[in-house]
Amino acid sequence: MSKKPKLSFWQIWNLSFGFLGVQAGFALQNANVSRILSNYGADLHHLSFFWLVAPIMGLIIQPWVGAASDRTWNRMGRRKPFIFGGAIAAALGMFFMPNSHIAMAILPPVVFGAIMLALMDASFNVTFQPFRSLVADMTPDEQTNTGYSIQTLLINLGAVIGSFLPFVLTKVLGVANTAPEGQVPPSVVWSFYIGGSILLLSVLWTVFTTKEYNPKEFKEYNQSDDSAHEANEKMSFWQTLKSMPPIMGKLAIVQFFSWFALFAMWVYTTPAIAQHIWGTTIGDSASADYNEAANWVGVLFGLYSVFAAVFAIFLDKIANRLGRVKTYSLSLLMGGLGFLSMYIFSGQYALIVSMVGVGIAWAAILAMPYAILARSLPADRMGVYMGIFNITVVVPQIVSGLLLGTILKLLFHEKAIFMIVLAGISMLLASVSAILFVKEK
Repeated sequence: MSKKPKLSFWQIWNLSFGFLGVQAGFALQNANVSRILSNYGADLHHLSFFWLVAPIMGLIIQPWVGAASDRTWNRMGRRKPFIFGGAIAAALGMFFMPNSHIAMAILPPVVFGAIMLALMDASFNVTFQPFRSLVADMTPDEQTNTGYSIQTLLINLGAVIGSFLPFVLTKVLGVANTAPEGQVPPSVVWSFYIGGSILLLSVLWTVFTTKEYNPKEFKEYNQSDDSAHEANEKMSFWQTLKSMPPIMGKLAIVQFFSWFALFAMWVYTTPAIAQHIWGTTIGDSASADYNEAANWVGVLFGLYSVFAAVFAIFLDKIANRLGRVKTYSLSLLMGGLGFLSMYIFSGQYALIVSMVGVGIAWAAILAMPYAILARSLPADRMGVYMGIFNITVVVPQIVSGLLLGTILKLLFHEKAIFMIVLAGISMLLASVSAILFVKEK
């Protein structure tokens, strides 16, 4: 088996550049879907049920896409057909999502909006997993940390763009930030148009600048035993699931607590900040204060992505020095403290400090589990195992979606800021779990 050739910085950059656009779209969704659905009339207690669409799509799609991309070899490549197809569908969903009121003659806007959310999430999931596998496919062992660190940097640059768009359009360009009841503010509509366009252009960059290894080269670099390769090809999904490396199960514990926290943040930060800082009340989603708070949440989400991007620059060196597990655990600890501090702060600008910790945790969540996994998985089954690993991302989100609305109503008495406190506690548990359960080679 030959050693994979080392890649230049720009080759590694191009591998993941399309993720910048995908994450710009994903960030727009995360920061604005609760706001859009509230504009369409969704009840605060039911928001988490709408957000269940994302993890359910991931649970269904990513293992299938992973297995399919392992077996795909055509003129475009192995992973790139899925990346390109998913990007087109995601962009369409982004163009239609904030215009759901045009379907009023057929469906209520909130229902059409939920359908577009499902389309976007399904499409994002089609692209996410092949991007993860593409880095593992193309980089030699000594560049794996670098590959995922650069991917994390690009992901967060994209998230900055997506998160800041509504704020910039409103404050800099003067685009209206309010709309009649049942419609979405123009600042959000145009943000989704711009985000969808960036998504398509950046994915095209990766597609045209990256040449995947052909089957012969891939076999030479990754597979020295033909009989083992044939046996792997014949394994069913359930056989593959049973044979997964033990490290995947241990990482799943950490993933549960960290993604439970992230889901709570994405769903409830807007109402939490609107209530905690701007003093709004339940059902106040059409007010100027609520929409101002929602724009500020977009800024905060952009800022945690800025901090994550900066941390990602140093993540490779820190992980090489401290080890991946310690780096992972300490980063999650910072995230937990960041969430908890949001309850203490009473001014909107103080929340920027909270985002430093959240950004550090986000950078590590995007990079460290995959860097730990990448060299523990068989190369010819990388896609399907990465897809299966996505189950550890979606299950905690499904649990969150089913429970959080009830917790908000019965335990926290409609005070959404306590959902962020709960997220902080969950992130601290993730930090402890990483040290207790995960041992890297």
